Amino acid sequence: MRWPVTLRHGPLVLRPLVVGDGRAWRELRSRNADWLRQWEATMPPDSGSRPTTFRALVRRLGRMAREGQALPFAIEVDGEFAGQITVNNIVLGSARFCSVGYWIGQEYAGRGLVPLAVAMVVDHLFLIERLHRVEIAIRPENTNSLRVVEKLGIERCGLAPRYLHIDGAWRDHVLFGITAEEVPGGLVRRLLNGF
Repeated sequence: MRWPVTLRHGPLVLRPLVVGDGRAWRELRSRNADWLRQWEATMPPDSGSRPTTFRALVRRLGRMAREGQALPFAIEVDGEFAGQITVNNIVLGSARFCSVGYWIGQEYAGRGLVPLAVAMVVDHLFLIERLHRVEIAIRPENTNSLRVVEKLGIERCGLAPRYLHIDGAWRDHVLFGITAEEVPGGLVRRLLNGF
C-alpha cells in the first residue's frame, strides 16, 4: 500500500489523518454527538478495553497504514475538517480485498460528498493499489449510508448478524460489495455520469 496518499476532487480532499487534526476532529464530533451516536462503534462492557484518545487512534492507524493494513483519511471540504473515511482489514495475496468505513458531520450531509469520497477511495484501491474487492457494512436503519451505496451502485451481498458493538449493543449490518471488474472506468466516473 502506498502511504501517505492525498486524493482530490474539486473542493473535496482526502488526506492522511494526523495528530494535528485533534481539535477539529473533537469539535466536529462534539457538535455531531447525537447525529453519530447511533452509528458509531462502542466498546462492549465485558471487553476490558477503554476508549482510546485521538492521539493514540492516529498513531495506531498510522502504524497500520505503514504496514499496509489500513488507510486512514481525513475528509476536508473547502479546507475544513468534515469527517473521516478509513480503509480497514486490507488483505493482499490471492484475496486482495478490504472494507471501508466513514463518517461525516451533519452539516456536510446531503451534498453528495460521502458518495464522492467513497468513489475516490475505491478508485485508488482498484486502479492504483490493485485490490479486487471492497466491502462496506451498514446498519439496516442507517438510511443515509444506504443512500451512499445506492448512489454508487454497490450491490448488497449479505447480512452480518450482530456484526459490531454500537451504541450499547451488538448490531446487525447489511454487507455491500464491489469488485474491480464492475467499474473498469472507475467509480468516480460512474457516479458523475449517473451510471
